[in-house]
Amino acid sequence: MKPLVHPALKDITVEGILHALSDPVRVEIFAKIADSGCSTNCSSFLTVGEKAVPKSTLSQHFKALRDAGLVRSERVGVEMQNRSRCAEIETRFPGLLPAIVGALKTQSGERGASRPNKKAKTSL
Repeated sequence: MKPLVHPALKDITVEGILHALSDPVRVEIFAKIADSGCSTNCSSFLTVGEKAVPKSTLSQHFKALRDAGLVRSERVGVEMQNRSRCAEIETRFPGLLPAIVGALKTQSGERGASRPNKKAKTSL
């Protein structure tokens, strides 16, 4: 079995983090792992949002998160356990991840708020 590669803290870049978080599915996966505060297995993400995610696609998402240094993965039997590296990244790039997650929450709130209410009357 091929060993899992995790970048050293000094090798983690802002560009790599932003690239990994440029995909909505990866953002949601990472946010759930970061919010959980504990290890989470890959199979708990077979459905992200309302979408079913094939195992092969899920593997690629976790590889992108791992390569960016956002998660640390460990094989435990037949499962892959993942935990966030937020604390490590905070020492290298203080405030980066909270800013990104905060912006994403604001954006998703704006998307929900921007849907017009057909029953609401507007006056100019």
